[in-house]
Amino acid sequence: MDERNRSPGPMPKVPRLLEKYDLEGVGDELEAQWTHPDERKSLRTLAESFNERLVRAALEEARVDTITEDVGHLYELLSGTTGSRGEQLQARRRLERAGVDVETLIEEFVSYGAIRSYLTNYRDASLPETTDSDVRRTEREAIEGLRQRTVAVTESKLARLRDTDRLEIGSHRVLATVQVVCEDCHSQYGVSELLEAGGCDCDAP
Repeated sequence: MDERNRSPGPMPKVPRLLEKYDLEGVGDELEAQWTHPDERKSLRTLAESFNERLVRAALEEARVDTITEDVGHLYELLSGTTGSRGEQLQARRRLERAGVDVETLIEEFVSYGAIRSYLTNYRDASLPETTDSDVRRTEREAIEGLRQRTVAVTESKLARLRDTDRLEIGSHRVLATVQVVCEDCHSQYGVSELLEAGGCDCDAP
């Protein structure tokens, strides 16, 4: 495996598991997904994906047919993030009967912190620098999502009131806008317009 920063001492958890399960190329994949300029995956998402790979590798090692198994669902059961306690226990026992060392597998699951340490300390990876415009665009998209959510919830509430004869209203549209007023320069903007402009009129000549 082409790892970049091998240091003396015990091998960190993630590279040790990559070597144990012969997951060649996964390190490069993790770095590429974390540092992608447009579609970057979070460390938490990468950790979940990595743990699913461990489950798949453990199943293959025990010669369990991974084609018919929902590996993602199995991981969620083993990690306790879905299913009842009975369902989780049933999944563990089924894998144990198939020859999977479930306790060891669960202990090998990594956190997003382990993925971060592996990428930054072991592979010397870093996120691409974001510009002020990038940050404003991200926040604008988040605000727009909230605005659309407000419209959808309002429409749903009005429809429920109308359908139960608690509100009389004809054909209508729900509008939601977010306005920002600067009390210094007295300019007023829609929030998206303000974020796109990068500022109000305070610095205008």
